[in-house]
Amino acid sequence: MTQSGGDRAARAVAHVRARARGGPLPPDVRVTVHFHPDRPAGADPSGRPRATLEAIAADGVYLSQFATGTSGGGLTAHPGGDRWVWESRLFGGAYDDAPPRERPVYGSLDHRHRPAGGSVRFGSAHLRLRPDVLRRSTSCWPDSAFGPVAVGTLDRCDLLDWLDSAADLLDPLQDPLDGYVEAHVHGPLVLVRDVEALVLDPSYRGPVPPGVRIERHAGFALRRSDFTRPEVVAYRGPDVAAAGAALAQRSGGTLDPAGIGAAAWAGEVDGQTLKRVWHCLARFGFRG
Repeated sequence: MTQSGGDRAARAVAHVRARARGGPLPPDVRVTVHFHPDRPAGADPSGRPRATLEAIAADGVYLSQFATGTSGGGLTAHPGGDRWVWESRLFGGAYDDAPPRERPVYGSLDHRHRPAGGSVRFGSAHLRLRPDVLRRSTSCWPDSAFGPVAVGTLDRCDLLDWLDSAADLLDPLQDPLDGYVEAHVHGPLVLVRDVEALVLDPSYRGPVPPGVRIERHAGFALRRSDFTRPEVVAYRGPDVAAAGAALAQRSGGTLDPAGIGAAAWAGEVDGQTLKRVWHCLARFGFRG
């Protein structure tokens, strides 16, 4: 019998729930889904190049890496790829035969209520989802790429308490950008139905989707001189720091997410370097 998307989603959530422990999530927790709104994302039906947020707005739904081929992390979403294997293990094979548009989308539990969202590693903008989306969401720690040791659902989630109690045991040198609790939304993520707010960096000046509340956080930025600070140079290496300094110089002395987006469109700096330059902004450049 062919499974529907709803069947797969229910099966995946049930599989995680069977492994989860504890009581329900606090009522003020939200899922945040991060992305870079101004990065190239293919073309519209007429062939005109468009940015990520334009593509999301045109589709009306937020899709997984399996459907879009884009990501703020690694690109392994294909049959037999790392992401496919992780999902098969985490969700009990529920999506092994699923079409790309029915795959879950990834975000984080913003349990610390950070203005810029729960997992800034993956983008300067985020969708803050409505509370009812948690009914069809799952979570895990650490990231599914690293073999989760704890999982949760809306009604069974002691992993937040576990993280608090284990704080002294975790690596004190852990990258702060890695401290997120990964979340997965099963079933379609429809903008006008499921999004409480679209939260953008102040530097973003592109189009926004209609019918969605827009908010701005305090913003990310580093000056050219910041890229010579020892902790910034050591964070992603001297080559990345030099690339950030050059982009800041080109942007009038200060680099923000829009400056990285412009560099992505220009194609003069490779994508992996730009990703690491963004990590520097995300780690050291929040103005809030």
